[in-house]
Amino acid sequence: MNPPDVLELLRGIGIRLSNDALRTLLDDMHRQHLSPTQACVRLVEVEAAERARRNLDRRAQAAALGTMKTIDDFDWTWPKLIDRIAVESLLTLAFVDDTQNVLLRGPSGLGKTTIAKNLGLVALQAGRQVRFSTIAQMLTDLGKQEGALAMERRMRRYTRPHLLVLDELGYVPHGARGADFFFNVISQRHEQGSTVITTNLAYKKWGEVFDGAASINAAVDRFAQHCHVIDIEGESWRQKATPSPRRNR
Repeated sequence: MNPPDVLELLRGIGIRLSNDALRTLLDDMHRQHLSPTQACVRLVEVEAAERARRNLDRRAQAAALGTMKTIDDFDWTWPKLIDRIAVESLLTLAFVDDTQNVLLRGPSGLGKTTIAKNLGLVALQAGRQVRFSTIAQMLTDLGKQEGALAMERRMRRYTRPHLLVLDELGYVPHGARGADFFFNVISQRHEQGSTVITTNLAYKKWGEVFDGAASINAAVDRFAQHCHVIDIEGESWRQKATPSPRRNR
């Protein structure tokens, strides 16, 4: 039986490896003179890895993580202040097991979003449900819902995941209605799920983002009760990448 027929048979029983990957795998097994049992084991192992990869890709897309730089490529030497040990400890997901929160705080362009997305990715790899959103996107999404039933269904998008990552608090102002949405999400997740927030603001300034709404103080109290705070200081990565004026002369 020639290889194309073998590929069709494997595809017919649900093997999801690409044709190129299957051809490479078959060539390797022939070259290594594997026994039928060894060949079956190898095929199952490679197919299982492919299914796991596809499942992770699908869940990452559903979580809206988008593209990111992996934590292995993070330049720890660029920020003037960052607790690398604390960040790497968070990557063990102990804080998710204990339904604790994380605040990544510092100026723009220092890697807060990269760290937050990597926490989400590690959680996905561990089989947890994750949702990523900017604060503005979440509040806009909730604000478009009409009726109590639609709001309840959409609210679950942000309250049910094991880990919710909310990016960029402090960059866009929001009114009292947005404050109420934010409070409801934080309140429903309190001691039920973990939330990661990135921001450039101290807690005491969060109310300024939400037009002084009283509910923000209550939201801060709940979020901060069991929270790991990672402060990052330094110059933006974008300044690092921008050529100096002297180089342009």
